[in-house]
Amino acid sequence: MPRAELADTALRKLFDAAKLAFERAYAPYSRFSVGAAILSEDGRIYAAPNVENAAYPAGTCAEAGAISAMIGGGSRRIAELVVVGAGEGLCTPCGACRQRIREFAGPECPIHIAGPEGIRASFTLSTLLPYSFGPENLGGGA
Repeated sequence: MPRAELADTALRKLFDAAKLAFERAYAPYSRFSVGAAILSEDGRIYAAPNVENAAYPAGTCAEAGAISAMIGGGSRRIAELVVVGAGEGLCTPCGACRQRIREFAGPECPIHIAGPEGIRASFTLSTLLPYSFGPENLGGGA
């Protein structure tokens, strides 16, 4: 199988995991569901939906949940990420999640933004969070 097809197959699995998380979101207050899926550098996929609560807006973003699942699963580096959200606009990670992603991903990490129908746009982390502050800024961090 050519390399491009392997990448497409991996991206398809990642999208499918993010879409399933999107479908399972708990968003009774905002009514805005989001799902995220991470492909870790060791080849495992971790996915999570956003989860709201009655003390809205204190909830958990899908990206934060997927990162927590990745860390809990024993992985430490994000190789690729898909975020699925509804609506006409692109559902890019919020500022806090961009910083969370930065903790575990390099500047060239692909971040794909999707709707339920498929991928709408792709960025690198450095495009979404230019001139970022990360662990290495602290002198020998992770």
